Amino acid sequence: MAKLVEKVYGEALFELACENGRAGELLQEAEEVKRILAGSPDFEKLMLNPAIPVEEREKALENVWQNRIGQEIFGTMRLLLRKEHYKQFSSVLDYFIMRVKEAEKIGIVYIKTAVPLSEEQKGRIQDRLLEITEYRTFETHYEVEEALIGGMVIRIGDRVVDSSIRTKLENLSRQLYQIKLR
Repeated sequence: MAKLVEKVYGEALFELACENGRAGELLQEAEEVKRILAGSPDFEKLMLNPAIPVEEREKALENVWQNRIGQEIFGTMRLLLRKEHYKQFSSVLDYFIMRVKEAEKIGIVYIKTAVPLSEEQKGRIQDRLLEITEYRTFETHYEVEEALIGGMVIRIGDRVVDSSIRTKLENLSRQLYQIKLR
């Protein structure tokens, strides 16, 4: 049910943002709201507390968010609260953010390397990824994982390119175990 909620409400928010010509603006707003909510676990506890009547939780929601964020996101937040789906609000925003980034051709790439990359190396990697994909820009996340030994692992969506030495050694090891000795 949760996946259905995030898709239905996230898609509705995306379509509304596009109709109003505010997709880019609401993308930034959604990311900011997520950041604020992540740092406010007590607010989520309040919104999810069944002992507090929905009307009181809605008043608290209005006091905190109304006139501080766009009506599209605030309305989605309030509707989810009324329908007892507030728990999925963060997932709805994640879905919305993903849809806007897809529409705007913003790719999200995760790059793992054995050693930190220089800014020049990062720039060359990003330039190459822009050449071979349909994206106009990337949101890039770098991680150093010494266990890779060398090379890198690049993940964009569900596509993974693994050119790490660790993987090459694992593959070679599997091939050697498959050789039957007489």
